[in-house]
Amino acid sequence: MNANGKILLALVAGVLLGAGGVWLSSGSGGDLAADNAERKPLYWVAPMDANYRRDKPGKSPMGMDLVPVYAEDAAQESAGTVRISPDVVNNLGVRTAKVSTGRLRASLDTVGYVQYDEDLLIHIHPRVAGWIEVLNVKAAGDPVAKGAPLYTLYSPTLVNAQEELLLALKRNNPVLVEAAEDRLAALQVPPEVIGRLRKTGRVERAITLYAPRDGVVDNLAAREGMYVEPGMKIMSIGTLDHVWVIGELFERQAAQVQVGDAVTMRLDYLPGRDWRGSVDYIYPTLNPRTRTARVRVRFDNPDEFLRPGMFAQMSIATQQDAETLLVPREALVRTGTQSRVVLAREGGRFKSVAVEVGRIGAEQAQVLSGLEAGDRIVTSAQFLIDSESSKTSDFRRMGANGDAAAMDMEHDHGQMDHGGIDHAETDHAEMDHAETDHAEMDHAAMNPAGRDPMNHTGHADMQHDAAPAGEDAP
Repeated sequence: MNANGKILLALVAGVLLGAGGVWLSSGSGGDLAADNAERKPLYWVAPMDANYRRDKPGKSPMGMDLVPVYAEDAAQESAGTVRISPDVVNNLGVRTAKVSTGRLRASLDTVGYVQYDEDLLIHIHPRVAGWIEVLNVKAAGDPVAKGAPLYTLYSPTLVNAQEELLLALKRNNPVLVEAAEDRLAALQVPPEVIGRLRKTGRVERAITLYAPRDGVVDNLAAREGMYVEPGMKIMSIGTLDHVWVIGELFERQAAQVQVGDAVTMRLDYLPGRDWRGSVDYIYPTLNPRTRTARVRVRFDNPDEFLRPGMFAQMSIATQQDAETLLVPREALVRTGTQSRVVLAREGGRFKSVAVEVGRIGAEQAQVLSGLEAGDRIVTSAQFLIDSESSKTSDFRRMGANGDAAAMDMEHDHGQMDHGGIDHAETDHAEMDHAETDHAEMDHAAMNPAGRDPMNHTGHADMQHDAAPAGEDAP
């Protein structure tokens, strides 16, 4: 190869290398320039009012710096999403918590009333007709001891029964004697009276009946001289060693209580003292008058502080058997028709969502739908965020082809016919145009033909007296 060929080959190689370098330089430089190019915001929005938008930076009506919104952010944000800057989040004191799963421990606060233990309550009924001659118990609440006299009864039936025993004794018939004694015992004649009758042979006109056990008189329904019959309740005798407390529950709470649930009870007249027990029985029916369910709790009462008729505050600790979604109780935003929580998303975005709430405990609430385990929700300052999110939220958005579309109607009045309006009855004499400010009226649009503008400055002195019918106006 001669010298000229070598020179030509070197020039071609140099041109090719230079062109490749230029291409590589321009390509990498363009990418770098694109990467370094600053994103251009679509608009600026107020942190606490998504409807307040501006095309440049500035301040919101609340004095906060407007936040830029970019194209990719606007595409990702769904209806009701609110974006708040980190500084505003910190100033508002926003706190969040995770949605967890577990068994809800709740406490039902209700009221109850103390009553006698009905298993230990004794009712006193006469078994024969007669008259009460002596009543040893004067009022309900009187304490009585076992064997103490309650009342003295005169009854012809008891007199006849005693005479039958004496007749059987005279006949010395053991069968009749045993039958007569059994009858007296069945009529509640005390054994001491039967023994005296066998010894003395004298009929006792009135029989005294005695208390079968220690206790307190209740439901006293008899007085001296009163005529009583079999089946009539004269009084009841209850004990204060053990009492029942009947708690009242709303119908919706009845399914939450189980036998064995722990109960804490307090009384107003003994502040600071707690009684602890457990649910002993759940009544199967509701009170038809109050529509409440009843639960029973037994308490030992050795010091007799608990008296029948007292009202008490009861707290029943309940627990669910199955695990469920749980959120802090303070995270709920409750309205008259629904419950909501505020979801906390990445990038300072928040959105209020509707949830279905089940049972509510002292610290946690059960969520039946609307959330998933692991979601982060706002537990502080959520009311401020919810008020902004709910303005554009899709809680009850109308369909594009539904009612919302029907509300966007065109109001074309071009086809309206005003020719049928009769102005003859209009009394222009009563019309006062003195207060009309014509200086502010723009008549440019009212002059399509390009005529000279009208001068209305003197209209305040115009007289609008109606012209007589059939005459031309001056």
